[in-house]
Amino acid sequence: MTVVAVGPGDPRLLTLRGQQALREADLVVGFKTVLDVVQPWIEGAAVRPMSYRDQEEVLEDAAAQAALGRRCVVCCWGDLNVSARELLERVRRRVDQVELIPGISSVQIACARAGLSLEDVLFITLHQRKEPAEDLAELVHYLKDNRRHIILLPRPWDLMPAGIASNLLDQGIPAERPVTIFQRLTLDGEERWQGSLEACAALSQEFSDLSIMVFPVGTSPVGSGAGAPPENG
Repeated sequence: MTVVAVGPGDPRLLTLRGQQALREADLVVGFKTVLDVVQPWIEGAAVRPMSYRDQEEVLEDAAAQAALGRRCVVCCWGDLNVSARELLERVRRRVDQVELIPGISSVQIACARAGLSLEDVLFITLHQRKEPAEDLAELVHYLKDNRRHIILLPRPWDLMPAGIASNLLDQGIPAERPVTIFQRLTLDGEERWQGSLEACAALSQEFSDLSIMVFPVGTSPVGSGAGAPPENG
C-alpha cells in the first residue's frame, strides 16, 4: 500500500512521484476534500471516499485489496510526516509494507509567507486526539523562552485560534504578543490575519479547519514572504 501526501491543497504542489502513484493505482482512498485535489491524476482506479466515521472500514477494505495484489493508494493532506501520524498508524496496523511519498506541508508554505526559515522555527501540533494540556504547556514554555519562532497547528474540532489565545493569556503570556493566522494556504480565498494575542482572543469569526498560527520572536509581527496575498482582518 502507498500513502501519498498531496500538499496543502493547490494541485500544482502535488509531487511528480505522487502523480505517478495515482496514475498507476487500482484503488485510491482518502477524505473527499483530498480526493478532489488528486482527481486529475486518477486514470483507471476505483475511488473510495472515507470519513472519520468509516475510515477504519475503508482502510480495512483497501488492505484486503492490497493483499490480493492490487495497487492501493491512500491520500492525505500536507506532508505525511507533519499531520498524518494517526492515519499512518491505521495503515501500518493492516499491512506489512507501506511506501510513503512525502508532500509539501502547510508549515513550509507558512514559513515562505512569513519570511521565516525552518531552522529558526519550533513546530507544535494540536492535531491529535488526546488531551491538549501537555502540548499547550509546551507552547507556553517556548513562548516565555522567546528564542524561536513558533508555528502551531490548531485543533479543528475544539481548539481554534481564539480559544488558544485565551488560554495563553490565562497562562501569563503578554496581551501584546503578536500572532499571525493563515487560512486556506495556497487555495482560493487564502487569508492572513495579524494582530495581538489579546485581539486574537476577542475574535468572533470562525476560522477554517485549514488554519495555522505563527508566533514570531519578540514583539514585531512577521514580514511578508514572496508571493504573499494581501492581509485580511
